[in-house]
Amino acid sequence: MHIPSQKTITYSRVVHLSHVIDPNIPQWPGDPPVEFETVAELDKDGYYMRRFSLGEHSATHMNAPNSFYASGVGIDQYSAESLVVPAIVMDVREQCAKNADYALAISDIFAWEHQHGQIPSGCIVLLYTGWQEKWQNENAFLNPDADGNLHFPGFGESATQFLLRDRHIAGVGIDTHGVDSGIDCTFATNRLVLQQNGIVLENLTNLDRLPPIGTTLIIGILRLRGGSGSPAAAIALVP
Repeated sequence: MHIPSQKTITYSRVVHLSHVIDPNIPQWPGDPPVEFETVAELDKDGYYMRRFSLGEHSATHMNAPNSFYASGVGIDQYSAESLVVPAIVMDVREQCAKNADYALAISDIFAWEHQHGQIPSGCIVLLYTGWQEKWQNENAFLNPDADGNLHFPGFGESATQFLLRDRHIAGVGIDTHGVDSGIDCTFATNRLVLQQNGIVLENLTNLDRLPPIGTTLIIGILRLRGGSGSPAAAIALVP
């Protein structure tokens, strides 16, 4: 009889990595608004309840392969096991403060590894750009220019290819509205990661509270049948 190996997680702190959702959160241009409607009231119905509506890629969220590939799986097809995953954090705030269009480079990866050791296979790489601090100001967070082009940092295509091919990562996450920089209209990183049914997390927060290595993520999703993504309740277990 085969007995599955036991896995243990030790942690000292638990951190929310998801923003609070309300109608005023920054929204990708053209996305549906966040709406809440009261459908039951305490004094009238004996209990309080609302209905809500928002896009599958609103707030802190996870993307699914079918958002970029017609034959890709929906968000409901991710296994429970794949949503509990180790994470490392790369702090690129200094680069992003100088260049809003900054894209993670392979040299950044090597610099991180020089300090912390080789990126473990099967982990999620989280990019801390400092954009989480801009969340309360939609204009600053999306940073559109006069022509409506968005300017925020992300993962560079070459860096993503390297992480997938040579470090065998499980996915990527970021504190901006996209793992691809705002000016990358090809969505290269999304496509590369989702082609492998990997994890893509966007609009994360509290990345400043995580160490460079050792965190375990628990990613809660709504299992929307055929969903192109889902708002995510991302929790970090910090050692």
